[in-house]
Amino acid sequence: MAEMIEMKERMKREPVPMREQLPSERIHNFKEVPLGYTREEAIYEAQRCLQCKNPTCMKGCPAEINIPTFIRYIVEEDFKKAYLTILKTDALPAVTGRVCPQEEQCQKECVLNKRGKPIAIGRLERFIADWARENGVHGIKDSVNKKQTKVAIVGSGPAGLACAADLAKMGYQVTLFEALHKPGGVLVYGIPEFRLPKTIVEYEVGQIEQTGVKVICDQVIGATRSIEDLKNEFDAIFLCNGAGAPRFMDIPGENMNDVYSANEFLTRSNLMKAYLFPEYDTPIKIRKRAATIGAGNVAMDSARTALRLGAEKSYIVYRRSRAEVPARAEEVHHAEEEGIIFHFLTLPVRILGDNEGRVTGMECIKMELGEPDESGRRSPIPIENSNFILEVDMIIDAIGTMANPIVARSARGVEVNKWGYFKVDERTRMTTCEGIFAGGDIVRGSATVISAVGDGKKAARFIDAYLSSGKSLKKQ
Repeated sequence: MAEMIEMKERMKREPVPMREQLPSERIHNFKEVPLGYTREEAIYEAQRCLQCKNPTCMKGCPAEINIPTFIRYIVEEDFKKAYLTILKTDALPAVTGRVCPQEEQCQKECVLNKRGKPIAIGRLERFIADWARENGVHGIKDSVNKKQTKVAIVGSGPAGLACAADLAKMGYQVTLFEALHKPGGVLVYGIPEFRLPKTIVEYEVGQIEQTGVKVICDQVIGATRSIEDLKNEFDAIFLCNGAGAPRFMDIPGENMNDVYSANEFLTRSNLMKAYLFPEYDTPIKIRKRAATIGAGNVAMDSARTALRLGAEKSYIVYRRSRAEVPARAEEVHHAEEEGIIFHFLTLPVRILGDNEGRVTGMECIKMELGEPDESGRRSPIPIENSNFILEVDMIIDAIGTMANPIVARSARGVEVNKWGYFKVDERTRMTTCEGIFAGGDIVRGSATVISAVGDGKKAARFIDAYLSSGKSLKKQ
C-alpha cells in the first residue's frame, strides 16, 4: 500500500526543467544554451521514474541503454555505477544525451508520456556523462583476448565511433579512417558549439581511442587509398562516410557570391572555428539579412549561427507549414526565443543580385498544402500570382545532403541505389560485397545521430559474426 502511495506521488511530480542561457545573452556567444542539471535536480527528476517491470523506454533506444538501471543508480546517488551502466552500450553518452531526439524515442515510449510528463531521460544521461568527465571517472577496460583480426572503418562520425567501440570491446584491431583533420564527422563539422561543445566530442573520442582504436585523419578513402587497398589489409570493412555532398535548390541566381551550402557554412564555423576569428584564421562573410532555406535541425543550426556571427536579421524560409517542420521542437523553440523569423509556406524561386554578383534579394512564392506526398506529409502547392521579394543579402541552402561518390567509386562490387547510397541487408548491414558493411547517413540519407549509433552497433555484431565464422576479405 505504501509503495502504491509513493508511486502516485511520483506520478504527480512535474518534470524538472533545465536551466538555460537567456536568449538576449546567448545570441552574442557560442556557449552551450542548456546549462545541465545540478546534482539535486538530477536526483529529483530520477525519482519520478516508476521503475517499470516491463520498461517500454528501452524499446525506443537505438543505443540499447539499460535506462531504468542507470536512473535507479542516480536515485541511489551512485553516479559511477550509473555511468558504467550507460557505457556498456553507449560509448558517446555526453553526445547522445545532448543531440539525440529523446522525445521521439525513449521518452516517447515512457509510460508517463501518456500523462504528457515523460522522464527527462536524455537530460539525466547528459548529467551522468558530464559528472563522469568532470570527476575523472572512466570506463572499466574489460580484459579481452586481443585478436589478430583487423577491421577498417571508413568515417569517424557517430556510426563509425559506435561500431569501433563495440568491436574494440570484442578484441578486434580497429582502424578508423577520417577524411578531415579531426575525428567526429558530423559531430565536429555539422553541429554548432552552442548545441554540442567540441571539447565533449574530443573527450569521448579520446575515451574510445583508449580502448585501442586507431584513428587516422586526413585520409580520403577513394582518393588517398581505395577500398581495394583496404581489402588487402583488413578482414572486414564498415563504410560509414556520411552523406556530405550538399543539395541546392537549382534556381536562377544560386551561384551568387553570398549563397552558401549549410555544409560549407557550418564546417567553416564549427570545425574551422570561424566564430573565433581572428583567433582562428577562417573568416565567414556575414551580411545584414540572412535567409536559411529549410526547416530541419541543420537549418535551425545555420540560422542561429548566422545570428551569432553578426546578422541583424535571420530568417527560416520553409515551403510547408509549422506542423511539418522536421527539426526538434526544442531547436525550433530556441530559434524563436532568439528572434529567428519564420516564413512558412514560402518557396524561393529566384535569387536577385547586383552587377558584382552580390545577393540583393530573393523572389519567393506563397504555398498551400495539398494531398500527402510519399513521405506522408502534405505536398506544398504554389499559389498563383502570390510572388513577393524577401529583402535578404545572404542565403544558406539547408535543404538536405546527398551521397558523396568518392568512396563508392573505389568500392568494387558494392552496389548503390539511384541516390548513390549503399545497398545493405537491413538485418546484417552487409553490402552486396561479402565482408563489407555500411551504415549511417551513407545508407539512410540524412538521419539522426542516434540512428547512426544504432547502425554502428548492429554492424559491429554482424561483423563479429562474419569474422567468427572464419571468413575474411583477405581470403576472397
